[in-house]
Amino acid sequence: MQLLAGHRLLTVLRQILACAGPQEGCALLLGQRLGDVWRLDWVWPCCNVWPVPDERCRYFAIDPREQLLAQKWGRERGMQLLGSAHSHPTSEAVPSASDRRQRTETAVTGGGPGLAGG
Repeated sequence: MQLLAGHRLLTVLRQILACAGPQEGCALLLGQRLGDVWRLDWVWPCCNVWPVPDERCRYFAIDPREQLLAQKWGRERGMQLLGSAHSHPTSEAVPSASDRRQRTETAVTGGGPGLAGG
């Protein structure tokens, strides 16, 4: 599987995730699955609703209602939910042990303290 994402969308994603600091920022990734190629068309910002606020600098959770809303909005525009992305404000932008346990299909990583996806 290959993920295609334009520079503009990656810039938007990084800004969305950075704005949440010092907590982990999170977003849903919407686009199209074209065989082995997934094309990112939209970044949907989300609130980190991890149940323990003091732990939101290390963990994230997306409200299922927000995910359903994003899926419905995307479907109406010919897009699918491809996955989620989140930042690592206190560590490198590589999947953590927790990320690897929860990972479903793919990961998006970026340089510096930054983003990781699943």
